[in-house]
Amino acid sequence: QVQLVESGGGSVQVGDSLRVSCEASGRLFSSYALGWFRQAPGKEREVVASISWNGGTTRYADFVKGRFSISRENTKNTVYLQMNSLRPEDTAIYLCAAVRRVGYPAVAPQKAHEYDYWGQGTQVTVSS
Repeated sequence: QVQLVESGGGSVQVGDSLRVSCEASGRLFSSYALGWFRQAPGKEREVVASISWNGGTTRYADFVKGRFSISRENTKNTVYLQMNSLRPEDTAIYLCAAVRRVGYPAVAPQKAHEYDYWGQGTQVTVSS
């Protein structure tokens, strides 16, 4: 069982940067693939970025490539999403997700249904 708690959201201006974090409780964090998703009002949940259990594979949605970066720190049971050059359309609740997926090839799932555990989310609001 893994519990995920996001933090670091807030209200920023266009072009600003923000880093959100997700800390996991439970054991074997290093054996989990992790993902960041977001959901805006009236829209479906969409993947933002994902990272494999060993950090060797990362994947990004096209709309954040070059602006966002996902990383993990296994010693702290934490995954991060660094967001740069924020836009109003990035406004959403950002949620992290985890699924136990250790081994090779090291995969970074991008579909919500592939994940077993979810956090409650943290709000990110970008104003122009």
